[in-house]
Amino acid sequence: MAQTFPKASITTEAAHEAIAAAEAKAREIDTPMVIAVVDDGGVLKAFSRMDGAALLSVQVAQDKAYTAVGFSMPTHGWHDFIKDDPPLADGAPTGIERLVIFGGGYPIQVDGQVVGAIGVSGGHYSQDQQVAEAGLQALGVPVG
Repeated sequence: MAQTFPKASITTEAAHEAIAAAEAKAREIDTPMVIAVVDDGGVLKAFSRMDGAALLSVQVAQDKAYTAVGFSMPTHGWHDFIKDDPPLADGAPTGIERLVIFGGGYPIQVDGQVVGAIGVSGGHYSQDQQVAEAGLQALGVPVG
């Protein structure tokens, strides 16, 4: 009999908790945001476009979450990762579909396993990061 190895994935309840905390932070900094939470496979699990958030931020937030879960690293880590490597710097942003290389996307890790990701767009990337980090903190997930 074949053994199966189930993998963990973020729950709907946890995804909505992250969204609520991120929205609260966005209201605190008075910047309407789009917040996307994806599961471990990069599929949208929960989503919010706050009133007044830019239309183009809808796709950017989803792509930040997708990038973060797909590579198990925050999106802001990509710039340093590729900046001194010309083939990567030239090829990654145009050659990897949906890749975002600026802040606002974080993997959600539980016990060292990526279970999903959060992506935020709507402000400067540093504001996007603050809002995403609030979502992680609500889940008790380390920011990093």
